[in-house]
Amino acid sequence: MRAIRNFVNGKSASASSGRAGRVYNPNTGAEQAEVAFSTARDVDAAVQAAAAAFPAWAATNPQRRARVLFAFKQLVEANMDELAHLLSSEHGKVIADSKGDIQRGLEVIEFACGIPHALKGEYTEGAGPGIDVYSMRQPLGVCAGITPFNFPAMIPMWMFGVAIACGNTFVLKPSEKDPSVPVRLAELMLEAGAPVGVLNVVHGDKEAVDAIIAHPEIRAISFVGSSDIAHYIYNHGTANHKRVQAMGGAKNHGVVLPDADMDQVVKDLVGAAYGSAGERCMALPVVVPVGKNTADELRERLIPEIERMKVGISTDEGAQYGPVVSAAHKAKIEDYIALGVKEGAELVRDGRGFKLQGYEDGFFVGPTLFDKVTTEMRTYQEEIFGPVLQIVRAETFEEALALPSQHQYGNGVAIFTRNGRAAREFASRVNVGMVGINVPIPVPVAYHTFGGWKRSAFGDTNQHGMEGVKFFTKVKTITQRWPEGLTDDSSFVIPTMR
Repeated sequence: MRAIRNFVNGKSASASSGRAGRVYNPNTGAEQAEVAFSTARDVDAAVQAAAAAFPAWAATNPQRRARVLFAFKQLVEANMDELAHLLSSEHGKVIADSKGDIQRGLEVIEFACGIPHALKGEYTEGAGPGIDVYSMRQPLGVCAGITPFNFPAMIPMWMFGVAIACGNTFVLKPSEKDPSVPVRLAELMLEAGAPVGVLNVVHGDKEAVDAIIAHPEIRAISFVGSSDIAHYIYNHGTANHKRVQAMGGAKNHGVVLPDADMDQVVKDLVGAAYGSAGERCMALPVVVPVGKNTADELRERLIPEIERMKVGISTDEGAQYGPVVSAAHKAKIEDYIALGVKEGAELVRDGRGFKLQGYEDGFFVGPTLFDKVTTEMRTYQEEIFGPVLQIVRAETFEEALALPSQHQYGNGVAIFTRNGRAAREFASRVNVGMVGINVPIPVPVAYHTFGGWKRSAFGDTNQHGMEGVKFFTKVKTITQRWPEGLTDDSSFVIPTMR
């Protein structure tokens, strides 16, 4: 059986715990590899490799660091098919979706290739008599990323691309459910010209996470995952004097006004709710039609679209989505469906018990639709993270606006309308971090920034874009004067700008 190992100081490295996790093929349900779990000693080895590489990498000028990222981008593109098939074999998403996962990560790498411009500081000439003031952004040191299973290529690149471009070195702890692609990315970064130790990968579970949190030489931690773990990492990471950006869960809403283009809405909803089997933090699992007529029409249009959907194996080019990542996650989703029925929601289409001929042991869940879901139901309050769409009916615009605004999560939201004034007011007033107007999955482009509100994010700085540059750098401000000679006691007085 294939063994997945750490990648430390430019080479494959064993872990010392003696423990390992199982990596499955979600299409068949068969175990295909083991991933060794790291101890604090293994994490320390990766940190020491990163710390040793940091001084020279930080001293490398930004343009040369950008050249390494350009070469890395070219290598990832050249190996796109290999990476996508490897990703799909462990995650379960269809090949086209895996390529999208990789491409969205590469867009952040493209942004990071412009790091010489992004690192330029501020300058004021003549702030006082003969005094100039300027600032510079400098790297922090060793940084770490802890990433989830649902985007094993994109989210690591979101993190290490910006961090490395800024002159930091990096230790990545990817999900143990689909760990192979992150290791391959580290190998490609080395091939692109990054010095050994600049990017390291360690595998593991809570033991490895806690070692990252506690390690005194790690300066910053970037995390994406569930809200409970995000909160844990934020609290303990900051208590250990680290910068932390921790992105949590989501329950994104799509508000449909009566004037919306219903053909487009149905198409967008099906893709946003069921794509990647709903395993996206920016999926759209809740739709809020405004008014009974809107709700009834939307429901009737959704049913045939759902019935036409094709669920298949990852390599099936005709499949809209594939299996979920694990048997445990499949069981969790099906438990939520059962809970929705128990809570009194109307189960319009039931995805439980879905079997794909020839792949009966795969981790498949069929597309599920609930109607007449209410806010007191746990299935509404909590993140299901599967191919389950819930209709929550609203009578007015104000009621629809209140639903995402008052929810515990505030990651993303969308509104579908032809009314510019309504869309503008919604975008301004809704208590959510990312808003789409006739855009069902409002993930910002790489040169803007990604981040939610409320229990969807902990920390003060978002990911990628200039917010990412700020997170992975510290500002130094210099006040300088070049006098011909001092003739009084002014050196003993605090300088002023008079």
